[in-house]
Amino acid sequence: MKHRAGRARQEGDAGALPLEKLLGMYRGMVKIRQFEEKAKELFQQALIRGGVHFYIGQEAVAVGACAALREDDYITSNHRGHGHCIAKGGRLDLMMAELMGKATGYCKGKGGSMHIADLDRGILGANGLVGGSMPIAAGAALSAKLRGTGQVTVSFFGDGGANIGAFHESLNFAAIWKLPVVYVCENNLYAISTCAAEATAVENIADRAAGYNIPGVIVDGQDILAVYDAVSQAVQRARRGEGPSLLEAKTYRFEGHFTGDPGVGYRTKEEVEAWRQRDPIAKFRDDLTATAGVDEAQLKAIWDEAAQELEAAVAFAKASPEPADEELLTDIYA
Repeated sequence: MKHRAGRARQEGDAGALPLEKLLGMYRGMVKIRQFEEKAKELFQQALIRGGVHFYIGQEAVAVGACAALREDDYITSNHRGHGHCIAKGGRLDLMMAELMGKATGYCKGKGGSMHIADLDRGILGANGLVGGSMPIAAGAALSAKLRGTGQVTVSFFGDGGANIGAFHESLNFAAIWKLPVVYVCENNLYAISTCAAEATAVENIADRAAGYNIPGVIVDGQDILAVYDAVSQAVQRARRGEGPSLLEAKTYRFEGHFTGDPGVGYRTKEEVEAWRQRDPIAKFRDDLTATAGVDEAQLKAIWDEAAQELEAAVAFAKASPEPADEELLTDIYA
């Protein structure tokens, strides 16, 4: 049941969607890019403690997928989760405060970069355990099915997570129960420094869908409209009660695995540069100007507005207090 996702519109035809939605999607990608670049800068200034896994280069996957969801739908995330959180409507100020370990952060400064959650927005949390959020997504989908709410869960994970036992257990469980969940594998070609081709027996992770009798779809993860189309179809299928889907977005992280990884040695400069030439934000910008009638002034305004929001978020985080000593064990579960 595997297929390569086609486009409901012609390649690059952004004009098939309402302009307001298109600009909102572009805004989402810009906010993610600026947030991650600022987080990198703050880490270098020792204002963020602990490793950070940047989402730069993969913005089209998170925004394209979340643009296909309702406000009350759910997502689960992984260690590279800032983009998912922002795409689902997460607040930059609370995120930045969490990265800085401040009491005003999403998790009161105790979760850090890899454990941000916002239940009010359907963000069920990032997870530092590889593959750890996939069973949570199945549980959320089961809850929605039992309650009859029509909600759908999207679970984001990487190619490394696809080789974890939780991947197979979750997909099997979701397929048996026909749960309303969409599993989105962001295949950025490397699990830390291990090339996916050296650790995965099948050519495409989407090929594994056949083992659970569910659709397996391959999509260009640098094309936000292709991602939106593919996830929209999977979400509609899930809402109809037809069960889960497995989507594989072929994408690439422009940075190293995390702040301590320069991203060289196991990747060639030529490979990195070739993928940078397929920057998803630049591609979507060209689509918008060519087919949706958007001018450069509108696009610049979006960058400027995002920068202002981010600066306010940083100022909020810097001015926020550290967690009180007596709160050390509050909200901690084992």
